[in-house]
Amino acid sequence: MKTWLFLAVAIVSEVIATSSLKASDGFTRIGPSLLTAAGYMLAFYMLSLTLRQIPVGVAYALWSGVGIVLVSIVGWVMYGQKLDAPAMIGMGLIVAGVLVMNLMSKSVAH
Repeated sequence: MKTWLFLAVAIVSEVIATSSLKASDGFTRIGPSLLTAAGYMLAFYMLSLTLRQIPVGVAYALWSGVGIVLVSIVGWVMYGQKLDAPAMIGMGLIVAGVLVMNLMSKSVAH
């Protein structure tokens, strides 16, 4: 269970870092730039702890897939970025893939 917590923290940290990267305006704003660096450091550290128990391909697929969806939602809410129907369908397929991996794959550590 702790491994899944590590993965969740890695995902949230990466989403915060990526969202802050947009706000850093090319690293010209100090606050968002520092948050970006700290967020990515925490994300990769937590991902490294996750990899002790979950295979790298599975962990990375979950980390990046959930991250894509969450960053897209943050972009929509915080930055007013629009998502068209194909983007929403694509993200739905990503979520479906994550669910299939977690519910059906024997590669995922439960």
